[in-house]
Amino acid sequence: MNLNKKQIQYLKGQAHSLKPVVLLGSNGLTEGVVAEIDAALTHHELIKVKIPTDDREIKGLIVEAICRETNAIKIQVIGKTLVIFRQSDEKKIHIPKL
Repeated sequence: MNLNKKQIQYLKGQAHSLKPVVLLGSNGLTEGVVAEIDAALTHHELIKVKIPTDDREIKGLIVEAICRETNAIKIQVIGKTLVIFRQSDEKKIHIPKL
């Protein structure tokens, strides 16, 4: 699924009031964490993930891995918070066709 700029802006607005659903611990990105993110995406479609690292390269690799493993779309990364989206079969969030 490809999103244009207007659709990404819309999802950023929707994510603004959300709290992080998944927090990565000291063990980093484990299979259990990926499974939890996958389940959260199935239930909510749009979630925030807290990545507790200051190293940009490591954070970038973690973001890529999360998106790849869960087939999610990265909406934005602000500080230590990642916002990702994956539409479920129920299509709970209706993205405008702009």
